[in-house]
Amino acid sequence: MKLVFATNNKHKLEEVRAILPSTIELVSLAEINCREDIPETAETLEGNAMQKALFVKEHYGYDCFADDTGLEVEALNNAPGVYSARYAGAEHDAKANMLKLIRELEGKDNRTARFRTVIALLLNGKEYLFEGIINGVIIEEERGGAGFGYDPVFIPSGYDRTFAEMGNEIKNRISHRALAVRKLTDFLSTLVVNKE
Repeated sequence: MKLVFATNNKHKLEEVRAILPSTIELVSLAEINCREDIPETAETLEGNAMQKALFVKEHYGYDCFADDTGLEVEALNNAPGVYSARYAGAEHDAKANMLKLIRELEGKDNRTARFRTVIALLLNGKEYLFEGIINGVIIEEERGGAGFGYDPVFIPSGYDRTFAEMGNEIKNRISHRALAVRKLTDFLSTLVVNKE
């Protein structure tokens, strides 16, 4: 099965390629010559993910899936949430986003947070949504050199290392994106089985 993943984020692409089974060929936006910035103007992760998937289907004709991920911090009323990638401005500067988050949490005892990924799949004219959530806490300073985004300041529940300290192999097994992708692949596997 061939599916387009509607992202220009090479980190996400690598992460999802590592998680998907070999029976699913993942095609990037670059491979279908989609170079434009796909709009993300919805107020929810679900809305943004579906907006991106619909854009690819309408403009390029491919079945595809798209994701949107947000870091939801309890003490900040679930901010940055849908604005996670542009928390510190439209430049999508991961370092600036992280520093702003650390500043916003100064003096706050409650550092509970969760990463939430929503995947929207458009397949054979139908829409599907899959969600992955991982709970954890935000620490006061960056730790680790792997990963991307807020990974250096997020420790998942049950662990003592940040996503950036654990490396991709462990992160790709337990992360919010891994959980959502697993639900997606389980669903796609049932379709393949049902066709046989």
